[in-house]
Amino acid sequence: MQDLPALRQLFEDYLKENLVHKEPAALYEPFHYIMGMGGKRMRPVMALLACQLFQEDVRAALPSAFSVEVFHNFSLVHDDIMDEADIRRGQATVHTKYGLNSGILSGDVMLIYAYDELRKTPRPEAINDLVNTLSQVAIRVCEGQQYDIDFETRQDVSLDDYLLMIEMKTAALLAGSLKMGAISAGASADDQMHLSEFGRLTGIAFQIQDDYLDTFGDPQKVGKRPGGDIIQNKKTCLYIKALELASPEQREQILSWFSGPSDDPEEKVRAVTQLFVDLGIPEYLKQLRNDYQQRAYEHLRQVSVAEERKALLFGLAESLLVREL
Repeated sequence: MQDLPALRQLFEDYLKENLVHKEPAALYEPFHYIMGMGGKRMRPVMALLACQLFQEDVRAALPSAFSVEVFHNFSLVHDDIMDEADIRRGQATVHTKYGLNSGILSGDVMLIYAYDELRKTPRPEAINDLVNTLSQVAIRVCEGQQYDIDFETRQDVSLDDYLLMIEMKTAALLAGSLKMGAISAGASADDQMHLSEFGRLTGIAFQIQDDYLDTFGDPQKVGKRPGGDIIQNKKTCLYIKALELASPEQREQILSWFSGPSDDPEEKVRAVTQLFVDLGIPEYLKQLRNDYQQRAYEHLRQVSVAEERKALLFGLAESLLVREL
């Protein structure tokens, strides 16, 4: 079996060989630009790992790996436009570098190529299932993005609403990546389902943890100053659960702090963080994350291959989920 660095390199080589090189350059240069920014390549590696559970030769899953990574980056291009973001992975976003129209159009062509790549699977009988899976994922990602936009102006967002949003926006593509890798290997419907659920639950746990780390993570280990979500008034699961548990006085304080920008961001972070601590939010989130993590692992245990073949997937999940929490 190939380890994670080998699988990443296999994917990078395939990506380099299969990126579109044609005119007009103004359409394809932004495509190459964002795909060349790197990143962890978590989704394509998950597709390859799922395939490797069932067969040694993972090349059957390379078209699926390419497809999910191109789709993921397409979604980032359009998300950055909607968020008016200037920076992605420490570099200028596509629309900032190439212009708004190029960002929209290049994102569109990336989505088309994400689907077109699936025709290259060496198992032609799997193409329909792969396309259907990607379509279901794409719809859920769009639905999740719309919920996220809606939440910016809603005052009645519940924790269940928030968890559904991150399930759609973040976890659906992890689930789809694993399912598509399993389909590429000819895995059974049950094994596809268990891997998909493993990815979905892992994705939710990861986002819960990410919200926690933004406020309570060690800056030296997380790589950023704490409290960014608080400063930006983001309605994360910390904020939502805090409002649910708060006394009337505490609720008034939280709503006041999140009503707009602060003249003293550091004081705002200190005050809101203390409110979260007083309400037991760190302990609650740890337990919630652990619950999702254990449910995810139970699905992985149900996949009908030898336990030693699952070690890399367990290890990858641990590397994502056991980070200073």
